[in-house]
Amino acid sequence: MSSISVPPPQCLQKPLVVPHRHMFGPGPSNVPPRILQAGARPVIGHMHPETFEIMSDIKSGIQYMFQTRNNMTFAVSGTGHTAMECAIFNTVESGESVLTAVNGIWGERAADMADRIGARVNTMVAAPGVFFTNAEIEQALSKHRPVLFFLTHGESSTGVLHPLDGIGQLCHKYNCLFLVDSVASIGGAPLFMDQQGIDILYTGSQKVLNAPPGTAPISFSERACQKIFSRRTKPVSFCLDLSWLANYWGCDGKPSRVYHHTGPVTAFYSLRESLAVLAEEGLENSWERHQKVAQYFHTGLESMGLKLFVKEKNARLPTVTTIVAPHGYDWKDITSYLMKTHNLEISGGLGPSVGLVLRVGLMGCNSSKANVDMVLAALKDALKHCHKNKM
Repeated sequence: MSSISVPPPQCLQKPLVVPHRHMFGPGPSNVPPRILQAGARPVIGHMHPETFEIMSDIKSGIQYMFQTRNNMTFAVSGTGHTAMECAIFNTVESGESVLTAVNGIWGERAADMADRIGARVNTMVAAPGVFFTNAEIEQALSKHRPVLFFLTHGESSTGVLHPLDGIGQLCHKYNCLFLVDSVASIGGAPLFMDQQGIDILYTGSQKVLNAPPGTAPISFSERACQKIFSRRTKPVSFCLDLSWLANYWGCDGKPSRVYHHTGPVTAFYSLRESLAVLAEEGLENSWERHQKVAQYFHTGLESMGLKLFVKEKNARLPTVTTIVAPHGYDWKDITSYLMKTHNLEISGGLGPSVGLVLRVGLMGCNSSKANVDMVLAALKDALKHCHKNKM
């Protein structure tokens, strides 16, 4: 046998070094020690009864967080994008009509995913920083007659918290399923899956939950399940096929579970612990804390002469604040200075908000007045030291 031709990489002969940073961008957020420690517990098998018990705890925690009694509730192995694909790939068949509300990047992503599986995709588009009225949504539902309507509750690219009341009822009036992305909002703003008529709801682990990225809670209503399990064709993805995932998570009522994929067991530990933290604080307390901290932050920004991107106060996402990019500055200079000088991450815009905003995320354990004071002081320092453009 010939000798190896690729030598051991020099970089792997050095110890792993990861800096501590203040993660005040739109995600991921900082992971508190309690959740880090949970994820460091011993690995056990993904089909062991102890793992199934942890998965059952996770299901209960998600039902509480989403305020739903849906049996079809679990966590997808992957990030929020994976849950978005899980929702669309299972619900929609080629040739069916899908309507997406686009007031930021996530509506664009949902439209792209639906288009890739052959759906007839229509979009309703609003300028970044605004939201749709129920009348506008009903008009689009009546015109396009979709089987699925996608809406982002917390649009992290623009900082909009979209109203949800009444939309689920409109969708059902037109025999349409209501799919909501709550990745940036869940735990930080009020949401009631069952009461608001949401058929499919998903989020991510790395925002308000403060768990590492890699698991994505999701829930399907009975109406959604009826549509999915009466498909004419198999879902395009084996990995995200709801019939398989339902069995692995014990949601299908069958006496035994069949191997589908190797679940990320240590990520399950972290997710369970993060849901326990949320349950201990209480949803209403978490919502109130995020709202009060956001208001404190907004007042501080305006006292500095900075402007908030979302004009309507009630439509401002309390977890991710969008600040109008200060006139005369290169936003990249500001974010780079904060990282280099203050070891603090905030972000520029994303998708349609690129070049328009700075984005600051204060989620979960990061949502505190002390952290607001830190961000405000760092921004003042950055605006003092970063050079204004002479154009």
